[in-house]
Amino acid sequence: MLFEFYGELGFERLPLNYCMGVEEKCVPEALPPASPVSSPQREAALKSLRDLIGDCRRCKLSQGRTNIVFGEGNVDAGIMFIGEGPGKEEDLQGRPFVGDAGQLLTRLIEKMSFKREDVYIANIVKCRPPMNRDPQEDEIATCFPFLEKQIEIIAPRVIVSLGKIAAYILLGIAGPIPKFSITKIRGKFREYKGTPVMPTFHPAYLLRNPRDKWLTWEDAQAVLKKIESREDGL
Repeated sequence: MLFEFYGELGFERLPLNYCMGVEEKCVPEALPPASPVSSPQREAALKSLRDLIGDCRRCKLSQGRTNIVFGEGNVDAGIMFIGEGPGKEEDLQGRPFVGDAGQLLTRLIEKMSFKREDVYIANIVKCRPPMNRDPQEDEIATCFPFLEKQIEIIAPRVIVSLGKIAAYILLGIAGPIPKFSITKIRGKFREYKGTPVMPTFHPAYLLRNPRDKWLTWEDAQAVLKKIESREDGL
């Protein structure tokens, strides 16, 4: 009955409370209302979502983290950048993409004629995986509903997924993730619930392979054209 109730409200999945003991049952949580339309409403909805996350202990990533990295940026952003998870500096500061890879992302955003505060930046998971390993399936399943809600609240015109984990999850790619290659799909628009998604390389990859920066710039230019075309269509 409870799941049917939330289904009628438009929620497709529900994160669960962390279970403190074997005998304690997890209960579904109500997420903030869908589709806010004004900036104050979006800000309030994001605050409610952050309050709901609280001092999250829903998955094992909480055991080693310093800070939850919720996401940051313009609540009315036309572009939303989504990576896979926080790194060391992000974990320490509680902000997304502030380390070396983050500086490269900031330069890309500025080259696109925006500032960091003009866009919104988040990750698939909000706590740092140990030793920067890939997030595991159970961790993603627990955390991803919160990101889904952020996307719904912000309603960006275009999403830029950074790296293979973000693309794999957002686009619902079939098959095992170890065999998935971002190289094969980058540069081509796909969709997440009706929103165009541009898969491209993660900035950390570009630090190791600077020769591929021009490919990411091609992807960024395509994003700018997509935004322009969507604005013209309004």
